[in-house]
Amino acid sequence: MKKETIILGIESSCDETAAAVVKGGTEILSNVVASQIESHKRFGGVVPEIASRHHVEQITIVIDEALKEANITLDEVDGIAVTEGPGLVGALLIGVNAAKTLAFSHQKPLIPVHHIAGHIYANRFETEMKFPLLALVVSGGHTELVYMKAHNDFEIIGETRDDAAGEAYDKVARTLGLPYPGGVQIDHLAREGEDTFHFPRAMMDDGSYDFSFSGLKSAFINLLHNMRQKNLEPSPADLAASFQASVVDVLVTKTIAAAKEYQVKQLLLAGGVAANQGLRERMIQECELEIPDVELIIPPLSLCGDNAAMIAASGTVAYLEGKFGDLALNAKPGLLFEEV
Repeated sequence: MKKETIILGIESSCDETAAAVVKGGTEILSNVVASQIESHKRFGGVVPEIASRHHVEQITIVIDEALKEANITLDEVDGIAVTEGPGLVGALLIGVNAAKTLAFSHQKPLIPVHHIAGHIYANRFETEMKFPLLALVVSGGHTELVYMKAHNDFEIIGETRDDAAGEAYDKVARTLGLPYPGGVQIDHLAREGEDTFHFPRAMMDDGSYDFSFSGLKSAFINLLHNMRQKNLEPSPADLAASFQASVVDVLVTKTIAAAKEYQVKQLLLAGGVAANQGLRERMIQECELEIPDVELIIPPLSLCGDNAAMIAASGTVAYLEGKFGDLALNAKPGLLFEEV
């Protein structure tokens, strides 16, 4: 890696407006995130139009702050990386157009980045990648097992067939009346309860690396509604613990099996749900028992959620490979890994 390469990253795929400056793909000089949680909390989820308006208000502010914290000017930046997708189209457009404007006005290379590739590359701030590796990506809209033989070489070997794990967490949290964001609330509550309801572990032993969480979500909601119809109020902590145990069992079991089959050197956790303490603890335990020779990498909590440092990290690799965009770059809400 060319250590002196400096990339400005911009992220606006959902409800976080972020900008960061990264040196050499591994050193964070600044990482500024403007959260919109308080604005969306009263609606119980992200409202796309509100998210877009907040991005418009914040985008220039976070970019200026990121450059200020890094103590550099745009003239010192080698390239500008931006999330082109997937995500909310209106939100993506704000970041893409900001990046295009800066790239044009300062004559800098424009680097489009896949949002999930960014989450995977957040792990480079912990340690250098060693190939082949396997990444378990678990976020609000994604649950995927990604095999990598080299930089920017992504092969999805398993993915959700319906709800992503993060979506299931949020829907279950709403059913329990927990505030947004629900995934964090379920994780905290689960630590106070026990797995007394033994929800189904969908597709855990089916021989594939795909996931399914829609049935689990339905089983949870039906159980809660049926008990309440009988004037019974089950322990919210036990419900949360039982739900989380089912999700974590499936994620960890399939990930360990895939790591063994593909004989990887590293196993990476990536995405917002990688911040889940139950998942982190169980993955550490099982890796020590089942695949002690595989290096498990878990990003710090600050880099699990959406941020721009991860976009700059992925963008650094693309920059060095000469993978640039032009001023025709557009937001791609349904961008696939195959298009990277």
